Amino acid sequence: MIAVLLLGSNRGDKVSLIEKASGMVQELSKGESKLSSLYESEPWGFDTDEWFLNRAVLIDTNLDPYELLNKILLIEKELGRVREIGIPAEKVYSSREIDIDIIFYSNLLIDSKSLIVPHPRMHLRRFVLEPVCEIAPDYVHPGLRVTVRQLLTECEDTSKVIKKG
Repeated sequence: MIAVLLLGSNRGDKVSLIEKASGMVQELSKGESKLSSLYESEPWGFDTDEWFLNRAVLIDTNLDPYELLNKILLIEKELGRVREIGIPAEKVYSSREIDIDIIFYSNLLIDSKSLIVPHPRMHLRRFVLEPVCEIAPDYVHPGLRVTVRQLLTECEDTSKVIKKG
C-alpha cells in the first residue's frame, strides 16, 4: 500500500533529524520510495522564532495503517520526541525535534480514536501541500476527490514555505 508521510522538525539539528527520520521511514518501504526536497516553513498554529523544516516521503509498505502508525511513533521516540498525554488544547501545537504524520494511506478513509487518514487539516496547510505536491501531484484525496495539485492551487494558507533543495 502507498503511504504519504510528512516529516517536520523545528528543534535541535533539524537537517540531521529530518535526514535520519527519512532513512528510518524508507526502511518501512517494501520497494522504492520518494523524498521531496526540504522545505522551510513558518510555524503554523503557535508562535515561535524557530521555523520548521519539512519533507514529504512516499513509501510502498506492507504494514497496515495502525502498524505504520506504531512504527512512526517508535521512530519519533528514538529521535527524541516526547509526547505528553492530556495536553491542553492551547498547547497542541508546539516545537518538536521530529513529527511524522500520515497524510495518505492508499485511498483509505480512516476515522478512529488513534488515527485519522487522510490527515484532517492537510488541505488547509501550505507546508504540507507543497512537499506532497512535489512527489505526488496527481494523488487524489479520497475524501475530497481532488488532486494534491488542485488542493495546493486552491489553498488559502498564505504562510511562507521556502523550498531549500
